[in-house]
Amino acid sequence: MRLFSLAAALLLTTACAHQQVSVTTPTSPPPSGQVSATDAAPTSANTVDPVYARIPESDTTARPQWLKARIAAVLAERKRNPITRILRYQYEGKTVYYQSAPCCDQFSQVFDTKGRLICNPDGGITGKGDGKCPDFEKNKTNEKLVWQDPR
Repeated sequence: MRLFSLAAALLLTTACAHQQVSVTTPTSPPPSGQVSATDAAPTSANTVDPVYARIPESDTTARPQWLKARIAAVLAERKRNPITRILRYQYEGKTVYYQSAPCCDQFSQVFDTKGRLICNPDGGITGKGDGKCPDFEKNKTNEKLVWQDPR
């Protein structure tokens, strides 16, 4: 029975590897002071079930058509690593949308509310983007997750 419980825990851990899981282990000995191979229950009261980390909820209100098209294009491709995230910010007094880079030395992108590319604030060989908004990281405010690839 103990082997089955261990196998089930390992399977659960492996299946949930893409999500953050918080688990504590027993820190106090059982009442008898010893653990035997036949013990099937936890040995202390401070063991907890896995708790999944909260995934931020996306803001689905008022997504412009051009943004819906960008999301559809990402979903039509293979899953990226790291996953694509789109965030909304206030920058230079305007609402902008930031799309994370698909990988490595590629540029992330910042769009205005009409879907026009404003700049590439980071990424590229230097990691500093295209230089058109070098203060983006420092001056962006009011971050809101708009969408992230759920796959």
